[in-house]
Amino acid sequence: MNEPLIPVQKHSNPAPDSGLTSSTGEQEVLLEINNLSKNFGGLQAISDVSLSLRAGIVTTLVGPNGAGKTTLFNMITGHIQPSEGDVRWQGESLIGKSPWKVARGGIARTFQDLRLFTHMTVEENILTMMEPGAWLWQLGGKSGKARRYDKVDRILERTGLTDKRHTRALDLAYAERKFLSLARIMATDSRLWLLDEPASGLDPNSYNLFLQLLREEVKDGITVCIIEHNLDIVVNISDRIAFLDQGKLLADDEPETILNDPTLAAIYFGER
Repeated sequence: MNEPLIPVQKHSNPAPDSGLTSSTGEQEVLLEINNLSKNFGGLQAISDVSLSLRAGIVTTLVGPNGAGKTTLFNMITGHIQPSEGDVRWQGESLIGKSPWKVARGGIARTFQDLRLFTHMTVEENILTMMEPGAWLWQLGGKSGKARRYDKVDRILERTGLTDKRHTRALDLAYAERKFLSLARIMATDSRLWLLDEPASGLDPNSYNLFLQLLREEVKDGITVCIIEHNLDIVVNISDRIAFLDQGKLLADDEPETILNDPTLAAIYFGER
């Protein structure tokens, strides 16, 4: 008999009381994916996926390697255009928009390869994400510059990088680079974070800091969609789980339901 992914108690991480609820008590839908498909030649990478990301919660995308999770992120952010379907951000279609326009609209993401400016310092990496307010010729003068550096101070403290402020990204330890990637997202003031395996390879202390940071940000109103293989993180942080396999959305439900489904467990562990 197939066993569940992991026995869990029902996770409860209520979204903040931000006023973003409908008359039915459900959180506002920020991003809506409708019948999304993507073909690469004869390969069907994503097949007719529909999914809603609601405000102020953590939705985790899980599934075996090759399920289409990163491809889904790439279509949301404009790095890949879908073959069919639509992606709507706060009611507006994102189809055909370039990645920088999607990012400017309030959606930020991390990548598995991090994509840091390796020869810039930690501080410089964060400041670049505050464009168009990061450079001396931008509006705001001295007071604007002071506000930007105050913001950098807060981000460095929350990510544990204060002592690395003037260190080049190239010279950081792996875990520190991971947190710099998060720090850069924090600097954008984006409303939705798409995180692609942000905790992979973290040591226990860094892992605990990551969970604490993510919980605090969600409590402050950030909406998160995270791709994750680490079941400890899935259990500890998810408010909702979407299960993908072979480009299809098999389930979208509360963590307890997904993690205790023996059929999904068999797929996840390759016992289909």
